[in-house]
Amino acid sequence: MSEIYDIGYRHYEGARLGRAYSTRALAIHSLRGIFGLGRTARSKIMPFSLATIMVLPAIVNIAMMALAKERGIPYSGFAVIMQAVVAIFLASQAPTVVAPDLRYRVLPLYLSRPVSIAEYVGAKVAAMTVAVFLLVAVPLTLTFVGELVVDMPGSPATGEYAGAMAMALVLALLLSAFGLALASFTPRRGLGVASVMVVYLLSSASVPLIYGALATSDDDPRAAWAWLMNPFWLVDSVQSWLFGTPPHSIEGSSYPNGPASAVILVVLIGAGLVALALRYRKAASR
Repeated sequence: MSEIYDIGYRHYEGARLGRAYSTRALAIHSLRGIFGLGRTARSKIMPFSLATIMVLPAIVNIAMMALAKERGIPYSGFAVIMQAVVAIFLASQAPTVVAPDLRYRVLPLYLSRPVSIAEYVGAKVAAMTVAVFLLVAVPLTLTFVGELVVDMPGSPATGEYAGAMAMALVLALLLSAFGLALASFTPRRGLGVASVMVVYLLSSASVPLIYGALATSDDDPRAAWAWLMNPFWLVDSVQSWLFGTPPHSIEGSSYPNGPASAVILVVLIGAGLVALALRYRKAASR
C-alpha cells in the first residue's frame, strides 16, 4: 500500500531583489574577503599590514608640513613611489578573489542564478578596484586633510590632490583587471601570487634597463616609450598629460606624448577585462 507524504514544498512569495542586488552582494562579499573580514585573523595580517605601511608616509608628510612647512611626497607621485607596496597587495589579495571559486568549482552554482559572466567578472573587478583605490586614496586624503589643518603657506594643492585621486582610480582599475586575469589562470593561490609578482617585477626591472640602453645610444624618443611598460609609470604619463604634473620617472627623463599613453591605457584595461571574461567563460563551460 502506497502512502503520500506532504514534504512541505511551497512557492517563494518574498521580495525578489533582482540581478543588480546579486551582483552587488557578490562584489561586497569579494571586497570583504580581500581585507579578510569574516575570515580568520591570519587572513587580515597581510592586507592591514600593507595598508599601515601605505599610511606611514602620509604621517611623515603631515609632520614635515607641521615642522618644516614643506610637502614631502607629492600627491601626483605617491602611487609611483609606493608602487612596490601596491604591487604586493595586488599579488597577495587578487588570488583570494578568483582562486577559491575556480578551485572548488562553484562557478556553475553562481551562474545558475540570474548572474551572467559579465556581471560576475564585473563584481570581482569592482571589488578589487575599490580595495586598491582605498589603499592609495586613504593616505592621499589623510595627507590632504593634514595640509588643511596645518595651514601651509599659500593655497592648498586641491587640484593636484583631485587629479591624484582620479588617477588612483584609473590605476586601481588597470591593476585589478590585469591582476585578476593573471591570478585566474590557476586555481592555486600560491601560483597566482607568484604570477602577478613575476609580471610586476619583470615590468619594473626591465624598464630602466631598456630606457638606459636606448638613452645612451641617443635614441631618446624611443627610450621614452619604455616607461609605458610599467602600469604605474603608464598612469603617471597620462596624469602628466591631463593635469600638467611633473613626471615621476628617473630624473631628467620624460614620457611620450599623452594621447598615445591614454590610448594604450584604455586598450590595456579592455584587454584585461576581456581576458578575464574569456577565462571565466571557459571555466563555466566545464
